[in-house]
Amino acid sequence: MFLSTFEIFKIGVGPSSSHTIGPMVAAARFLGELRDIVARSPAPAQLVAQASLHGSLAFTGRGHKTDRAVVLGLLGFSPDTLEPDEAERAEAALRESGGVAHAGLPWLSFQPDRDIRFDYGPPLPAHPNGLVLGALTPDGATLLSRTYFSVGGGFVLSAEEIEAERARGPRAAATAQSAHPYAFATAADMLAMGARSGLSIAGMKRANEIAAGAADLDARLDRLWAAMDACIARGLRQEGVLPGGLQVRRRAPHIHRQLLAERGANIQQPHVVNDWIAVYAMAVNEENAAGGRVVTAPTNGAAGVVPAVIRYYRDHCIGADAAGIRTFLLTAAAIGGLIKHNASISGAEVGCQGEVGSASAMAAAGLSAALGGTNEQIENAAEIALEHHLGMTCDPANGLVQVPCIERNGLGAIKAVSAASLALRGDGRHFMPLDNCIETMRQTGLDMNLKYKETSTGGLAVNLPEC
Repeated sequence: MFLSTFEIFKIGVGPSSSHTIGPMVAAARFLGELRDIVARSPAPAQLVAQASLHGSLAFTGRGHKTDRAVVLGLLGFSPDTLEPDEAERAEAALRESGGVAHAGLPWLSFQPDRDIRFDYGPPLPAHPNGLVLGALTPDGATLLSRTYFSVGGGFVLSAEEIEAERARGPRAAATAQSAHPYAFATAADMLAMGARSGLSIAGMKRANEIAAGAADLDARLDRLWAAMDACIARGLRQEGVLPGGLQVRRRAPHIHRQLLAERGANIQQPHVVNDWIAVYAMAVNEENAAGGRVVTAPTNGAAGVVPAVIRYYRDHCIGADAAGIRTFLLTAAAIGGLIKHNASISGAEVGCQGEVGSASAMAAAGLSAALGGTNEQIENAAEIALEHHLGMTCDPANGLVQVPCIERNGLGAIKAVSAASLALRGDGRHFMPLDNCIETMRQTGLDMNLKYKETSTGGLAVNLPEC
């Protein structure tokens, strides 16, 4: 099994990787498939584009701006290169003209209020995050209809792809990727390969990336961290109220100013380091909630945990350097890949244990590696962090990635640092293997009631203050 570091960590826009980035990617894929069909056979001068959102994409789609993501995808935008001003101009032009022109395609008539439908019935059977995109001729005949699933972290699978992946099973998928020198599919495989090769987890991940053709690997890792760090910096500067109607104020700038004022004044309690860790994470997730540029880590809803712990490493740990940050990212990506492969990183599928829980496990492993931990200590750190997020629900108020998501990232980062510290105090031997913990998370997600899985129909999402 091999998932690239640059698949786990992707630069995109908020507020959600599964509800914003994924649908935008799916709409862009649909345009490509439609272009192929038109190139092969005659098509009318005009088509009507339509979309229906299902499951969690419907229930929390307005809060996550899923409908806007579909619009932007059909307009030809990509999450990693989207320029906000250009996107706003294109949206305004769409509203005025009632459609969009693309090279190699007929005129696409498309009016979002008319042509995007939120289906609040049962979710599509393959995954809770489903969307159906269609292109119809003027007489109502379907030229193309495609079903896609946004499976978390910005990953998108067609209905055929998700069916084929499940039919193959995880071990078959691992075998198919055996061209990579260290294609571990489980944590047990990872530790065994490390023991045989004498390589660290980051070393094996580096070898896999190089075998996959990753050029300028260190420069690409540095760009990832630069994007994460820039997001923290923006979040520590921006003031005001977050969009969406909850009237949640940004808190990261105020807390950061307090921490800076107290620094050196000999008035800080020892536990104030937790406030530094939390404010870095909150800065990222306030930016995400505002629709800013973030890095999936492994999702947007959990995007603050890994950057916060890297920033803690860089600014607060003895001996931190750029090489340590690269080791952190490679190790964290290895753990994230295991969790995605063997369970899920989708809040709509397994609850927030799959998002903040996975991010915390990734960050704990990354910090342990950056601080010189053994492979066994790193695996232990990931297990500790994930274990203590098991059962965590995904219940965002009003479908917005704000309450409880912003603070939850702060606490996930603090747990990651604590887990790494505990693991580094031991020799790597521990009772519960990471693989068992990942499987428990998967089973817990299967058993979890749907209303606690990013539908905003249970939990904190319905227990709101009346004032």
